[in-house]
Amino acid sequence: METTNTASSLLGWLSIWVVILIVVIILIAIVAWMYNWLVKLRQAVKEALSDIDAQMQLRFDLVENLVNTVKWYAIHEKETLTQVIQARNMYMNAKTEWEKFAANDQLTWVLKTLFAVSESYPDLKANQNFLQLQTELSDIENKIAAARRFYNSSVKDYNTAIQVFPKNLVAKMFWFNEYDFFQVTDEAAKKAPKVQF
Repeated sequence: METTNTASSLLGWLSIWVVILIVVIILIAIVAWMYNWLVKLRQAVKEALSDIDAQMQLRFDLVENLVNTVKWYAIHEKETLTQVIQARNMYMNAKTEWEKFAANDQLTWVLKTLFAVSESYPDLKANQNFLQLQTELSDIENKIAAARRFYNSSVKDYNTAIQVFPKNLVAKMFWFNEYDFFQVTDEAAKKAPKVQF
């Protein structure tokens, strides 16, 4: 009878340990799934940020060709052309993505001025290289805008995921930090340029 009680008691303890082990395994699996999900969302944000950077790099490369085309026609618009070059240099020397965004905002404003200035040069407006570059820049502007929207959408999904329960516990445990949304930081880039002739 004593062996039956001992066996029964041992079986009871063994059952408890098996249940505890199963619960621990399930919890580890859930944490691993949440961690992997958060990593996937963080990678989507980084990919979106990289796409913006690639589009801006392409834009700045086209700007160099645009400046070379325009400078033959608008020699006395040297200040505007200098501002384009300064924005490109600022972009090339940027150490963070946000410094690149600021340079891009500055370039946006200067390009608006440059295209407004081009209105007073009929030969320039008719130049095929200028027209092609203007079309390509417009296309890149659309791609940059789409890339920014995708980035902000990715940031929203990621930031939401690291704030909702129970993923927020895993996010804190593994130091997942929020990303900032993309916003135009240069107030001048938000306004239409003033052109005087």
